[in-house]
Amino acid sequence: MEKTKPFNIPKQRFVQAYKLVKANAGAAGVDNESLADFEKNLKDNLYKLWNRMSSGSYFPPAVKAVAIPKKSGGTRILGVPTVSDRIAQMVVKLEFEPEVEPHFLTDSYAYRPHKSALDAVGITRKRCWQYNWVLEFDIKGLFDNIPWDLLMKAVRKHCKTKWVTLYIERWLQAPMQQEDGTITLRTCGTPQGGVISPVLSNLFLHYVFDKWMQLYHPDIPWCRYADDGIAHCNTELQAKKLLKVLDYRFKECGLELHSSKTKIVYCKDSDRKGKYHNTSFDFLGYTFRPRKVKNSKKNTVFVSFTPAVSKTALKSMRATTRKFNWRNRTDLSINEIARRYNPVLNGWLYYYGRYQRSAMYAVWRHFNKTLIDWASRKYKRFRNRKTWSAKFLQGIAEREPRLFAHWRVGMQGAFA
Repeated sequence: MEKTKPFNIPKQRFVQAYKLVKANAGAAGVDNESLADFEKNLKDNLYKLWNRMSSGSYFPPAVKAVAIPKKSGGTRILGVPTVSDRIAQMVVKLEFEPEVEPHFLTDSYAYRPHKSALDAVGITRKRCWQYNWVLEFDIKGLFDNIPWDLLMKAVRKHCKTKWVTLYIERWLQAPMQQEDGTITLRTCGTPQGGVISPVLSNLFLHYVFDKWMQLYHPDIPWCRYADDGIAHCNTELQAKKLLKVLDYRFKECGLELHSSKTKIVYCKDSDRKGKYHNTSFDFLGYTFRPRKVKNSKKNTVFVSFTPAVSKTALKSMRATTRKFNWRNRTDLSINEIARRYNPVLNGWLYYYGRYQRSAMYAVWRHFNKTLIDWASRKYKRFRNRKTWSAKFLQGIAEREPRLFAHWRVGMQGAFA
């Protein structure tokens, strides 16, 4: 007969957590154990994890430091937990998130059920038409700098379950193992890459920014996606005053605004006059700026402040295509390339094609040119004859217009 555990955590919760972690995939942690390795002895591994967490004897291992490139340049350090630790974090998240989620405000969009980055882009687009000025801000190193004492104060305010607060505190204090194997102790932050980290960062910013704006600046609409935020103002003076107090507010709570990514922008359109230094900003992969648009009903052209895919995102997408090296995959048929790459192309089309889809033309043309290079290498008759390769692919596109995701929206003709 099993002894009574200090903490009553249902065993079924670990099975549910494992399935969610598996769906998200992810790399191995410091123990180099992959999901496939963990699954070889799945039942025992889940039981051991349940046993240790239920008895209060679970202590998370160090997270693995992994540098990943940023779209804007430089690198970001992720703290990758082990597979078993990701499952443990998911168990806690399943218990903790329902406690805090109802308290979050409508205009917080990141890492939340039934909310997306496109929702944030959409509401920002609408408000840019209603307000003349925007304060765009970015928090420098959010995940690395959250003060533990303030965060745990918020955690305990909403959660009275002892084992949840116990393990959250232990995860905050887990060290980081560098690429050379050295162990670094941490004194603040919640590792970006952890399963529990997104909901913790949202909880922290709920009090630092969201609730603070609601209490002290209820007349200023805002939108936040993780560490990126937008506030809409009626005047430049109002935006400048908000920036000043916001800078103080974040410093007061252990955070800092990113100076090069924080600015005040004039949302210039046909009705808004005057010349100003900043008339554009980037938010969630979109560039918001004045653009000529057509009113189909009145058959007129006017300037509207609207979003379209950013140059940084376009550059990143072209880099992704080059990374797959399709032009040299002569071992594959065109149908195999379509099967493998369509999930990526569909993702781009769904996200970046939501607003001003024509701005994606450069990406589609780049991929079609890659196919031309592929055909020139695969078929001897097309070597050194790219024009023939283009005609060959154009013919395929006309016969099978749904073969590639972007062909379905009229980009078959981008072979010229």
